[in-house]
Amino acid sequence: MIELAGIIILGILAQWVAWRFKIPAILPLILIGLLVGPIASEFLSEDRQKWIEPLWNGERGLFPGESLYYFVSLAISIILFEGGLTLKRNEVKNVGPVITKLITVGSVITFFGAGVAAYFLFELSWELSFLFSGLIIVTGPTVITPILRNIPLKKDLSAVLKWEGILIDPIGALVAVLVFEFISVEGDSGFTKTAFMEFGKIVLFGTTFGFTFAHGLAFAINKKLIPHYLLNVVSLSVVLLVFVESEIFAHESGLLAVVVMGMVLGNGKLENLKELLYFKESLSVLLISILFILLAANINIEDLYLLYNWKTAALFLIVVLIIRPLAVFVSTQGSDLKLNERLFISWVGPRGIVAAGIASLFGSKLIKQGVEGAEYITPLVFMIVLGTVLLNATTARLFAKIVGVFLSKSDGILIVGASKVSRLLAYYLDSNGRNVVVVDSNQTNIEKAKEMGLEAISTNIYTSTLNDNIELNDVGYLMALTGSSDINRYAINKFGKQFGENGSFRLVSKEEMRDENNNPKEGLFSHTDDYESLTSVSKKYPSIQEIEINDEAHYQSLIEITNTDKEIIPIFLKDTEGELIILSSYNKNIEGIGENWKLVYLGKPFDVEKVNA
Repeated sequence: MIELAGIIILGILAQWVAWRFKIPAILPLILIGLLVGPIASEFLSEDRQKWIEPLWNGERGLFPGESLYYFVSLAISIILFEGGLTLKRNEVKNVGPVITKLITVGSVITFFGAGVAAYFLFELSWELSFLFSGLIIVTGPTVITPILRNIPLKKDLSAVLKWEGILIDPIGALVAVLVFEFISVEGDSGFTKTAFMEFGKIVLFGTTFGFTFAHGLAFAINKKLIPHYLLNVVSLSVVLLVFVESEIFAHESGLLAVVVMGMVLGNGKLENLKELLYFKESLSVLLISILFILLAANINIEDLYLLYNWKTAALFLIVVLIIRPLAVFVSTQGSDLKLNERLFISWVGPRGIVAAGIASLFGSKLIKQGVEGAEYITPLVFMIVLGTVLLNATTARLFAKIVGVFLSKSDGILIVGASKVSRLLAYYLDSNGRNVVVVDSNQTNIEKAKEMGLEAISTNIYTSTLNDNIELNDVGYLMALTGSSDINRYAINKFGKQFGENGSFRLVSKEEMRDENNNPKEGLFSHTDDYESLTSVSKKYPSIQEIEINDEAHYQSLIEITNTDKEIIPIFLKDTEGELIILSSYNKNIEGIGENWKLVYLGKPFDVEKVNA
């Protein structure tokens, strides 16, 4: 009882430490696991026993036999399902081919490169060397996501790392299984037959089960066949069912099945998706906290002593400085990614829970079978996991600044509210090359925004969902455009510092509009136009228009016209390089206006005679 409670308490403490110091939680979790496991048994316990003993075999331990592996497998399935829910197709419209190559070509390079390095450095058999390399193919969303949350990057760049981390997990597991089968099956012909059969079964059953159960669960949720209070637990049980059923038909196909299921649900028209995602995210945090402590504590001090030599450092440096960059540069050849972006992707490749979990399983099984050198598998993989996490957690932000991918000025725009006016503005901004994200709690408005090709998030701003959304790392402008002045003010106060570093704006309220002396500095567009007037004009003239400006005097004359004509509302200025300047109701005195600038406005076309008068 004390050990179980201690794992949960220490795990959540590690999560808090990670949040407080902005580091991946896996780092303090593994360190705590090593402390209460092998370090305690060697230096802190009088009877040389671990404080937490998750033995897989024997009578002692929290998980005797192979029960720890079963628990790890089920927990990983939930974690990967939650990751699959966050994968959106519109994130990869520009970098889809790069991600495909990273998880295919990049995996092949890592597999052969790391295998050869392990063979010559540690003199392991080719089979064990390639088992090690198969296990370290994976990167892992549990590690990538916390790193990306703390670094403002271009959307495409963060999407590549996020998608790679989630999609490559089942691939790494598949490769590791095939190599394990090679070690276990006697004779090359036996392996060849087994490998092809296993590969086909894993792909077939993994994709089929994931796709089928995803549509079945979505149908049940949308048709209200599941009561609201059972929604989360029923979804959890379906995920576990999919994983177990897929595993029964094809060993190690369960991970692929849950990722496919998550992706299908995340990209479909599923009601209550956000609520489901919140539940799975909380559950994933708890499971990750437990898993890493258990797996690290399961290592023995003798395993750590195996790594106490120069070969370990050499293998780590080869994996990080040679194999990972080679895989990335080959996979991104011919893409639109710049050199500095490819360098950053090369640097950020931490390994996660799947590598650690499967390594513990296979290492233990091979030791039981008496395979020579099998004792190296688990500690070597943990060395790569801990080393890459420590390296990336401490240097990723600095490296981003060094290579120039760190966004010193975020020019993305977050629009709160997805009404018709917001959608018109967002579509114009998106058409002019600005990354714009629309958020609203109204699902109908969100669907309309998505139909226009806009990035839209269904969420309630009173929750903390947006704070940890890595897709918003490049947002530097905030525009609150809802019909509620209270919500607009709340959005400015809560998110202004995080998303509005270059400017936070909101529509003026009806009271402010009527009072000439009450014009807030964050007022948007016009002091004489609130949500109702914008909505009225957008219904009559549903388009954003532009008119050329000759000089500053010409601009001021146009503004005077808009002050008297209530069917013309100025919103932006566009300079000669196409950069957009958001107009404020508080100050319309823009410096540097010259020829070939444009006034961007909502409403009817300007009267040419008035303009030229």
